[in-house]
Amino acid sequence: MKTTLDEMQAFIAVIDTGSITAAAEQLGQTTSGVSRALGRLEEKLGTTLLTRTTRRLQLTAEGESFLAQARAIVASVDAAEEQIAARRGTPSGRLRVDAAMPFVLHVIAPLVAEYCSRYPQVALELNSSERYIDLLERRTDIAIRIGPLADSTLHARPLGHSRLRVLASPAYLQQHGTPKTVAQLQAHALLGFNEPDSLNTWPLPDADGGLLHVRPSLAVNSGEILHRLALEGVGIVCLSDFLTEQDRAQGSLVQVLAKQTVEVRQPIHAVYYRNTAVSARIRSFLDYLGEAMAKAAYTQ
Repeated sequence: MKTTLDEMQAFIAVIDTGSITAAAEQLGQTTSGVSRALGRLEEKLGTTLLTRTTRRLQLTAEGESFLAQARAIVASVDAAEEQIAARRGTPSGRLRVDAAMPFVLHVIAPLVAEYCSRYPQVALELNSSERYIDLLERRTDIAIRIGPLADSTLHARPLGHSRLRVLASPAYLQQHGTPKTVAQLQAHALLGFNEPDSLNTWPLPDADGGLLHVRPSLAVNSGEILHRLALEGVGIVCLSDFLTEQDRAQGSLVQVLAKQTVEVRQPIHAVYYRNTAVSARIRSFLDYLGEAMAKAAYTQ
């Protein structure tokens, strides 16, 4: 008896999610159904693919070998379905998009309702990672990357850019004073990132004529956390316009050292693995996001 596509998909989902319960939730099935699919698969193959304990699942050597083949088979089926959908001109299928949390919340989330209404056959899945991810390992179709690109193995589509500004809340400035020079920043609470350290380069001139590199008095790993801390009046931050556009319009954050600020714009790209034509569902999302960003004030 031959293995089925559903059994392979169940096996892959268990590996990607880390548990049978999570795989069942992802696939919209019952936990017992996924467990039975795994059992049937191992019985048909005549080998153990996973060793199971109360705390974790571990691939056997046979499981690792079969996983690579199963991924290739499922990918081939997905590609065949995409070609048929492309001929119909109807984007369809699951679309996995990954971006840093601030970009998901402030750029993508406001666009989701209209996108899903326009393309109801696309099952959109949004994930958030602060670090660059391996698209193949995470089974991600599109990743949004902000800043210079270094990975030449990926196809990249420019979506726009967003300017960096140094900002603080009116409450912070009222309590601690407004710095008039770059040197006066040293007397203030500067909020930044704990990694990568390159994110702590601010669009202000330093004494050597380059850009100012700050040592944060409080460091975090997320732009969204910095955003919240700035709104709460904890200190001065450097954030991108896409994250702070509404706050600046409302006056809840104001620019610091505007006259001294050097114009630095972060490029925003969508990256994806595709050696052939881009699938209809990927193209639909990139076109929609690109059009929306082109109209946004933060890209002007």
